[in-house]
Amino acid sequence: MKVVILAGGFGTRISEESHLKPKPMIEIGGQPILWHIMKYYSSFGFTDFVICLGYKQYMVKEYFADYFLHTSDVMFDLAQNRMEVLNNTTEPWKVTLVDTGLNTMTGGRVRRIKNYVGDEPFMLTYGDGVSDIDLHALLTYHKQHGKMVTVSAVNVGQKFGVLDINDGGCITAFREKNDEDGSMINAGFMVCNPGVFDLIAGDETVFEKDTLPLVASQGQLMAYRHEGFWLCMDTQRDKKQLEELWDSEQAPWKVWK
Repeated sequence: MKVVILAGGFGTRISEESHLKPKPMIEIGGQPILWHIMKYYSSFGFTDFVICLGYKQYMVKEYFADYFLHTSDVMFDLAQNRMEVLNNTTEPWKVTLVDTGLNTMTGGRVRRIKNYVGDEPFMLTYGDGVSDIDLHALLTYHKQHGKMVTVSAVNVGQKFGVLDINDGGCITAFREKNDEDGSMINAGFMVCNPGVFDLIAGDETVFEKDTLPLVASQGQLMAYRHEGFWLCMDTQRDKKQLEELWDSEQAPWKVWK
């Protein structure tokens, strides 16, 4: 199963660093948060990635092109014009990097990678959030209910799209947060059936504001409730919190050896 990662936005809320690099390339513990997300998926056996690029997309491409330089000890023999990787720490990943446009909205980015996904269900997440969600349980839940899209729902007091969920787990509305709402929000870590592509009109479609409400109106949007850790690196404060967790060796998303 392919994992689609949205990594093309401008990252304006954390502009202190995103003016220099794409938000998913901002580092936590010396590695881009995109790497952390991919390591997490990989630990569950999901190793085939399609990454939707846009803003400063060349930086992501260069990172993977020079992956050995970023992750291994390397010896350069300048006289012989030769490079030798001394400790190969490569990953078992297949990574498809797709330029989905500079100003394309999230739904448009998903629509643009349709040919790379095909007619099979796929994972979908954002390139700025980490969690300790059980991805196997998420996929099992998605297969059991048989609806078009499953989103992971978490309880946090933030400013993201709100989910109205009935007792059966079906999302009856997907909308913006207001002062009277509780705190259950969309955390990404989604599973989508290929039928979702038909509900995306074009590049101007916002997945969260246009596509998901349409899926919900058809009774095809389900919530997988996650009670554990989740954090989106939306601000410098969030980045600092993630850094502290990583440095203290208490990062809940670090489940690999």
